[in-house]
Amino acid sequence: MVSLKNITMRYPTGNVALKDVSLDIKKGEFVFLIGPSGAGKSTLIRLLTKEINPTAGVLTVNGKNLTKLHKRRIPKYRRQIGIVFQDYKLLEKLNAYDNIAFALDVLGKKGRYIRRHVPLLLNLVGLAGKGKQMPLQLSGGEQQRVSIARAVAGNPDILICDEPTGNLDPETSWGLMDLLEKLNTYGTTIIMATHSRDIVDVMKKRVIELEDGVVIRDEVHGGYR
Repeated sequence: MVSLKNITMRYPTGNVALKDVSLDIKKGEFVFLIGPSGAGKSTLIRLLTKEINPTAGVLTVNGKNLTKLHKRRIPKYRRQIGIVFQDYKLLEKLNAYDNIAFALDVLGKKGRYIRRHVPLLLNLVGLAGKGKQMPLQLSGGEQQRVSIARAVAGNPDILICDEPTGNLDPETSWGLMDLLEKLNTYGTTIIMATHSRDIVDVMKKRVIELEDGVVIRDEVHGGYR
């Protein structure tokens, strides 16, 4: 599903964010990326979303060699993965329904398909009946649920989450993690960067720990430590 072979990322400033990183993530896994700020988590996510290219090494996602992916194919690749951010990134002038519908429209879905599937996605994330609510009328947790519904609208194989609970209170965070775990049971591969010690310790998923751009621990059913 995801394969990094000897990946090194050196920024123009000279900062080396990743150093000879090799790892594989299988289909259907739930993986936490942990480590202090500056450890390389965000760089790894930016590589997976094809925002940047590695300085050295080979990155493969779903059989595609991203290091050789042509620029014009990047939008199509990004439509095959789901991305959830810490700050939601909803379109503030669109209600919850239309935020999700917009994502489906970008994917080229027809109106009939959109009208049928948006309510299903709202129900999936626990927001049935709230489609007409504007983002600012929703709580932070509800906004993040809309963000997740939008991210999975195209039925991606991989959902990449960058600190999705970072702006949420503990109770709301756990509700969100229940949702991500449900999506994982449906077969979606989850890769989540987080600083939440409690979530990692309780859920006991695979933990990949980065420090100074190096993988210092890769543990099945791991904790934060």
